[in-house]
Amino acid sequence: MSDEQPQPELRWAPLPPKPRRAGRVWLIIGLVVAAIVVVAVVLFFLIPRGDGVAPTASPSPSASASPSPSPSAAPSETAVPEEPTETTEPEPTQTPITSQPPVSDPSVATFRGQVSGWLDDALTGIDIVSGTSGQEAVDVVDSLQNDAQRLGESLPPSSIESDWNAAVGTYSQALSTLRSAASSGSGLSGALDGARSAANELRSIVGL
Repeated sequence: MSDEQPQPELRWAPLPPKPRRAGRVWLIIGLVVAAIVVVAVVLFFLIPRGDGVAPTASPSPSASASPSPSPSAAPSETAVPEEPTETTEPEPTQTPITSQPPVSDPSVATFRGQVSGWLDDALTGIDIVSGTSGQEAVDVVDSLQNDAQRLGESLPPSSIESDWNAAVGTYSQALSTLRSAASSGSGLSGALDGARSAANELRSIVGL
C-alpha cells in the first residue's frame, strides 16, 4: 500500500476574466464602414455618366470650356448695335428737308387755252345782260364775276403778268358796276360798254 501516490487535491479557483472584445468589434465596424465609403467613392468616379463618356474624359469639359468663352467674347468686342444708332440720327434731319419744284412759266399760247373759255363766256354773258333785266340780269352778272375770280387766280406768263393782273382788276370793277346797274335798272347801257371793253382788253392781252 506504500506504493500508492497521494492524489492532488482539487480546489475550485475563480476563472480569469475574459478579455474585453468590445474595442475590437468597434474597430472592425469602423474599418468596414471606411471600406464601404472608399468603395462608394471609387464607384462614383468610375461609373460613366451622361452619354457614356469614360471617366478619363473628365478633363475634356475643361478643354471644351476654353473655346466657349472665345465665341462669347467675339460678339462682345464687335460694336454691331452702335452702327444702327449712328445711321438713325441723320434720318430725322433729312426727312424735313423738302424742296418745292420750281414753278414753270407757261407760254402765252398755253395760258390762252386755259382762259379762252371764260373770256368767251364774258362776251356772251354781257350780251345776255343787255337783253334782260331785273334778277335774271343780276344772276348772269354774278356768274361773270365768278369767272372773273378764276381769271385772277390763273397764273399768267411772266411776259404779260403785269398787264394781265391790271386788266383783270379793271374787268372785275366793271362787272361790279354792271351788277349795280342791272339791280337798279339805271345806267345799264354805260355799264355794259365798260364791261365789254374790259373783257376785250383781256382777250387782246392773250391774243384772242
